[in-house]
This record gives sequence, structure tokens and C-alpha cells, in this order.
Amino acid sequence: QVQLVESGGGLVQAGGSLRLSCAASGRRFSINAMGWYRQAPGKQRELVATITIGARTNYADSVKGRFTISRDNAKNTLYLQMNSLKPEDTAVYYCNAIEVIVGVQYAYWGQGTQVTVSS
Repeated sequence: QVQLVESGGGLVQAGGSLRLSCAASGRRFSINAMGWYRQAPGKQRELVATITIGARTNYADSVKGRFTISRDNAKNTLYLQMNSLKPEDTAVYYCNAIEVIVGVQYAYWGQGTQVTVSS
């Protein structure tokens, strides 16, 4: 089992910045990849960014050049630096971890943190 706890959300004006953190605990050694997803009201959850154990990153087109995902393996923490925020970035942001055990994938989610960008 892997437990994920997000923090760092809040209210910010358009053009501002926020940094989200996700602390992982539990069976961390088998985590293969981690990522950030978001869900706006009335919309489906969507991928924001992912990072593999080899530090390979992937971003949604809507956040490329503005958001940066990173992980500190020593601290078991995942980050999302969000710059040049737009009102359309408003959503609940969720941390995700993929664990692979004997070829079987397990997905874990945090409880989410609200990000609100005012215009």
C-alpha cells in the first residue's frame, strides 16, 4: 500500500505561481511512476504531468512551458511547480502513484488539493 498526501493548493491571481507537494508513505520502493491529475467542476479528471522512476516527464499540452513536475526520492515527495497560472487551471489537483508488483499495476490517489485562480 502507498499513501499520498497533497498540500500547497490555494487561491492565487492569474499570472501567479503555486507549488504543490505530494508526500508518499508506505510501500514506496515499488513505485514506478508518479503524476498529477486535475478535475474541474463538471469535467472529467485529466492528466497534468507525470514522471517516471527514471525522471522521464510528460505534460499535457495545456500546461507545457508553465508547469514543472519533479520528485525528491530522498524525501519521498513529488512536486508540481505551477507558473503563469490561468483561471482555466482552477481545479482539484490529485497526486497519483503507480506501483508495479510482479507485473501487476496498482494505482493510488491522494485526497486532492484545491487550486483556484482568479482573473
